[in-house]
Amino acid sequence: MPAHETHNDRRSLTNGHCDARFAAVREAFEENFRERGELGAAVAVIVGGKTVVDLWGGWADVARTRPWERDTVVNVWSTTKGPVALCAHLLADRGLLDLDAPVAAYWPEFAASGKERVRVRHLLSHRAGLSGLREPHSLEDLYDWELTTARLAAMEPWWEPGTRSGYHALTYGFLVGEVVRRVTGLRPRAFLEREVTGPLGLDFTIGLPAKESGRAAEMVHARAEPSGGRATDFGQPAPAAVAALTNPAVGATEANSPRWRAAEIPAANGHGTARAVAGLYGVFAGRGSHDGRRILSPEAAERVREGQGSCRDLVLGAGFGGETELGLGLWLSGAHGSYGPNPRAFGHDGFGGSCGLADPDAGVSLGYVMNRMGSRIADDPRKTALVEALYRAL
Repeated sequence: MPAHETHNDRRSLTNGHCDARFAAVREAFEENFRERGELGAAVAVIVGGKTVVDLWGGWADVARTRPWERDTVVNVWSTTKGPVALCAHLLADRGLLDLDAPVAAYWPEFAASGKERVRVRHLLSHRAGLSGLREPHSLEDLYDWELTTARLAAMEPWWEPGTRSGYHALTYGFLVGEVVRRVTGLRPRAFLEREVTGPLGLDFTIGLPAKESGRAAEMVHARAEPSGGRATDFGQPAPAAVAALTNPAVGATEANSPRWRAAEIPAANGHGTARAVAGLYGVFAGRGSHDGRRILSPEAAERVREGQGSCRDLVLGAGFGGETELGLGLWLSGAHGSYGPNPRAFGHDGFGGSCGLADPDAGVSLGYVMNRMGSRIADDPRKTALVEALYRAL
């Protein structure tokens, strides 16, 4: 078998290249179409700075009229949180942001309602107690940056900040993003493009410019849910969980709308290719460097996986089968092995299936994107199959 093989099998609708050593990843990718209900998807793997897997296939729309192409982009939901965390760590690395400082040092209004002691690291680790807004917040409200951040600044936390994690499904991006804006004058979309995706040539944006809409894959509802799911499907039906996952409720229909794509929702509406996701998480896997460019110092890249304490997440609860642990912006693989057998590997899943993974110890990053949403908020079987195949090949 040649060291580098091209695969163009229209029967399985998979295309691209895969080094022979990683044939198990290609096989798992094809099995996702045959056995796990995949519609359209792509997967990319970078090892030691070299792209060893770059596969795509299937259909970009539910009617199966548009094949998934090399440059098809798709909404990756919470996989967007990794690049947003990267923005904060880049500022910290430059001495412009102190992760142990009170958020109010950069965002004075945030001190309201007893939040004067909430630290920047609490935002990154979902420990700020602001998993969702207390007052009803519509989709139209969500599209309004100033309104959303003002309501977050004014609200009282659901629990004592710093004591437990509770997944900030939509609010994370506004919280971390507003700190980025207060420090730089730029929201995360512009800052990420200027500092990371532009210099690295990565096909990833927060939101999607209208001129690029023709490349976007159509998101398809989870088979088990007609929309974004219910809080009780993923964890405890506590008010903090209900607020996090249903205020407002979002799903495939919303993600396909021009308004969603035009908005800046840095926790949930990043659009990109698997290649770009692997590159962004590859900055962490490369200990701060990717494609010959240094984005972070090695120390800053290592800080991302600094554990903030294991606990049963107050929002996801039983959805992760027990205790989990966040670093400063990303989930640690831990005992669950969500990002491979190295417990100190880390990454982030996107609602319905997508994933970014970084393992600096192995020098590996992975990006997986898709358009048929599964019913799980994390550890979709398709992603798990790809991760397991990758580590078998290493």
